[in-house]
Amino acid sequence: MIDHMGITVSNIEKSKKFYHQTLSALGYALGMEKPDSVSFRVSEGYGISTDPAGDFWIYEDAPMVPRIHIAFSARSRAYVDAFHAAALAAGGTENGKPGLRLEYHPNYYAAFVLDPDGYNIEAVCHVAESPQ
Repeated sequence: MIDHMGITVSNIEKSKKFYHQTLSALGYALGMEKPDSVSFRVSEGYGISTDPAGDFWIYEDAPMVPRIHIAFSARSRAYVDAFHAAALAAGGTENGKPGLRLEYHPNYYAAFVLDPDGYNIEAVCHVAESPQ
């Protein structure tokens, strides 16, 4: 299991705003803030973070090359849709509208956006129906 992960971003304030707005649609909130880094965590409900400091970190530095792909688990398809809308409203770039990706499996419902540094960010739900 992965406990936490981090990526480097070119502008910590811009990325903090983007990820705060985008990930809040999946239940994430700001975790810990330092001058050059910020964490995000789910404090209750679906996907609760076991690390009190947060499970997703951004650090200000040169973005990684090649840009990586990060997929966040969504409780339901509605949460995937909300993630996508929030990411676009936060300045993300369209990289795959919400929908089924049958090439992966029959219930793979996902949406993709590029963050301010070009990282491919995804929200995915693997079940046909799930609680809201």
